[in-house]
Amino acid sequence: MKKRYRIIIAAVATIITFSSCKKFLTSELTDAKQTTLSYYKTPSEAYTALVGCYNGLNQIYNNDQIPALLEVFSDNSFGGTGTFDGYGWAMVDEFDKSISPSDVSFHGGGWKAYYQTIYRCNVLLQNIDKVAWGDSIALRQKYAAEAKFIRAYCYLDLVRLFENVPLVTTPTLANVPQANPDETFAQIMKDLREAADSLPSASYKSVPSGRITKWAAESLLARAYLFYAGFYEKSTIAGETAATALAAVEDVIAHSGHSLVSDFTTLWPAASTAKNVTYAGEDNPEVVFAIKYSSTDNWSADATGNRWMVMEGIRSQSIYPYQAGWGACTVDPKLWNVYRSTDTRRFATIISIADENLAYTKSSDCRSYTGYFMKKYAMQCDKNGNSLASNFMTGQSQDLFVIRYSDVLLMAAELGSPNAVSYYNQVRHRADASTAPATAVTKADILAERRLEFAGEGIRYWDVLRQGIDVAASTIAANTTVSFFQDGTANPPSASQLAANIKVTRGFQQIPNDQITLSSGMLKQNAGW
Repeated sequence: MKKRYRIIIAAVATIITFSSCKKFLTSELTDAKQTTLSYYKTPSEAYTALVGCYNGLNQIYNNDQIPALLEVFSDNSFGGTGTFDGYGWAMVDEFDKSISPSDVSFHGGGWKAYYQTIYRCNVLLQNIDKVAWGDSIALRQKYAAEAKFIRAYCYLDLVRLFENVPLVTTPTLANVPQANPDETFAQIMKDLREAADSLPSASYKSVPSGRITKWAAESLLARAYLFYAGFYEKSTIAGETAATALAAVEDVIAHSGHSLVSDFTTLWPAASTAKNVTYAGEDNPEVVFAIKYSSTDNWSADATGNRWMVMEGIRSQSIYPYQAGWGACTVDPKLWNVYRSTDTRRFATIISIADENLAYTKSSDCRSYTGYFMKKYAMQCDKNGNSLASNFMTGQSQDLFVIRYSDVLLMAAELGSPNAVSYYNQVRHRADASTAPATAVTKADILAERRLEFAGEGIRYWDVLRQGIDVAASTIAANTTVSFFQDGTANPPSASQLAANIKVTRGFQQIPNDQITLSSGMLKQNAGW
């Protein structure tokens, strides 16, 4: 019998076994009926439900490899993968459904996982006042704030990926129509503002590893504002303006305790190994918010291993220190050439087969092979070619650094801080001490620096798209070496055709067809798909 997921808002009950978010969460739930009817009685039960919300973040990207796919959507990388694989990644690389017409539900797993996580947050928020908090009212406020942040995080991804998505803030099995983006962004801003105002103004060092902080909420609010104001050309949403967004990130800079690490390379495990320097670790002062992973070696629904990293591994061949994977996200040589040779971010960000003298012999196995792969989330092997994880596909434990302090500095600069030049120079000088300090800085300077700073982190595409669809289309087309496209057709797109494809879709992705079917047609497909 067909499962009546509808739009998958209630696809999973909060009551399943939740694995731990690394370093601070370990809890188990039992019976679904008990949860919805009588579970929320004690703070420890509310905490266990919060575990489920955090665990949802693990599952989203393990069901839909969005961090890697965002590099493909952008001008940084090609779809890549293997020469005998399907063409789904080429399809989204070229924004052209005809490349792989059978991929009608390409983002289906991710869509479900987003709404599962939103559902868990909604259940917790609806039941939070059933808990006997006693003297723990501050804890109630904190748990609610964390759940609101996670809900906002999910909706920010959804609205940027699909634009018109169902907006649900209470647990329901109902078939819900798509909201317009103004409504969704208003809810995102409301949740993030309430989270930021509710979480303590304490140094990040006083918060257990992996937990959401006031500083994470303020930083995500600024990121959401910049996208909304840029793409939709509106200056205010839910009471938030450029001034309030700037005040949020200035607060992070002044009071959070976060700072830049001195050596950019040490932020990334594989780069640290390749350069023979000490990795700064997952809890270094630059990490404002990360999705935590642990080395759970299985494919179960609640496993917390980082399963999307395998997509970016060098195709078919492990070469110390880089573990073989599926060969996605082959880097456009134009990106490599944008970096100055003295910029430490180039080595830390990109695996160069030639420059690192890697004896790679499997290039014929890799589609859209360019000689370059992404390094920041490269899996590692030992000198004998053995994976450092017990299972290289499921057991990776590297965290996804969602927000780094350098992002906060550059957002503040872009939002018009009087300290913009100083913030910009801090990021630039850390990357390349040989560069002369800037005496003035423009938005174009900041956006160019952001590309170099965050390549491989899933940020570039949003930075391009928020400049408007015309700018996004022309920028991606101009920065893409279209001769590397391999899509199974005799005539891959020209730069002008790629730009046209992006404009047709307005930069958004296809809504999974199975969700349109389950909604009885209430959900409408995005243009171009």
